[in-house]
Amino acid sequence: MITIKNIFVNGKRQDILIEENKISKIGEVKEKSDIVIDGSDMIAIPGLINTHTHIPMTLFRGVADDIPLMDWLNNHIWPLEAKLNEKIVYYGSLLGCVEMIKTGTTTFNDMYFFLESIVKAVENSGIRAFLSYGMIDLFDEEKRKKEIKNAEKYINYIKNLKNDRIYPALGPHAPYTCSKELLLDVKELAIKYNVPIHIHMNETIEEVKIIKDKTGMEPFIYLDNFKFFDGVKVVAAHCVHLTDKEIDIIKEKNISISHNPISNLKLGSGIAPIPKLLEKGINVTLGTDGCGSNNNLNLFEEIKVSAILHKGVNLNPTLVKAKDAFNFATVNGAKALGIKAGKIEEGYLADIVLINIKKPFLYPKENIYSHLVYAYNGFVDYSIINGEIVLENGKLTKIKDEEKVYEKAEEAYHDLIN
Repeated sequence: MITIKNIFVNGKRQDILIEENKISKIGEVKEKSDIVIDGSDMIAIPGLINTHTHIPMTLFRGVADDIPLMDWLNNHIWPLEAKLNEKIVYYGSLLGCVEMIKTGTTTFNDMYFFLESIVKAVENSGIRAFLSYGMIDLFDEEKRKKEIKNAEKYINYIKNLKNDRIYPALGPHAPYTCSKELLLDVKELAIKYNVPIHIHMNETIEEVKIIKDKTGMEPFIYLDNFKFFDGVKVVAAHCVHLTDKEIDIIKEKNISISHNPISNLKLGSGIAPIPKLLEKGINVTLGTDGCGSNNNLNLFEEIKVSAILHKGVNLNPTLVKAKDAFNFATVNGAKALGIKAGKIEEGYLADIVLINIKKPFLYPKENIYSHLVYAYNGFVDYSIINGEIVLENGKLTKIKDEEKVYEKAEEAYHDLIN
């Protein structure tokens, strides 16, 4: 058992008792615990949930800046990805786990390749993850069969681990890289194994045009036309360029949106219509995207940008309030992924982040919740994931040699670019 004593949580000072991987009590805790944390100078918040990233791309940080998306993908990222191997992916993933744990993220939703290496990094770091094999068939029948076979293999591989922090998902890249047949196969697998689907949607004007030229329909309308969204849980990343009809489909089919404001701004893709989505009651979450286009995994930055961006472009300071932005990264992310997290309440998963408030940008402390959205730099003091302390006073507990992670990541980067 872990007891956090006298911590500021849910608006007042109280104790938190953690038993196994759950929060069992909030209030005055008198039970004896194996570990007692003094929370007198700290605030407890739910662990953050990153609903869209490509974690091995920490090694792509800074390699292709200031380039439009299609040029970035076709001429820089995909040629480098062709050189990936298990070792490179492992150290890129481990570096990403370190970065997320130290900046308050306790769960991430990922789509990539070499999943065994990503799983190993997740196991070794203690973070929680939804992992999907990134599928692209480019409308080729043989490649489609191979991609579906790989996806099913990885679902079973992750399920057979019986690790309650690691969940399988399905990751078709996007409608412009995946055939209708592949997407229908994905839907069947999602229903068969009861796993979520993680897909890029409507990121750029160009990709929307590709689908419309090919099918006569916008992407969400095209997928809805063959009932792709029926009976499955979908997290759709980006969703920058949406028609009103597409927004209605998103609402009707209970699709969760992963808003990636910094990546979309950096790549010049545009700004998602988040206020419109919120008006419709659509579940909006936050993602960083990969480090090749962000260039970090610090979800606190996304919280701040999502809170201020829509105010500025709409000339309306009341849009996307601080509480909305914080919910994007916590309770909304948990809802999108189907886990009982994102809140500090009894019976919820013990995914908790503790922040020492004795920092200059967190004063006056009476306005602490505003500071966490508009002023915080992201580096946290404690991270408890699944009831286990994985960061203690800023130091990793499961990864004993943090310096070695940086050294090996640097070696992996040179293996990638040479």
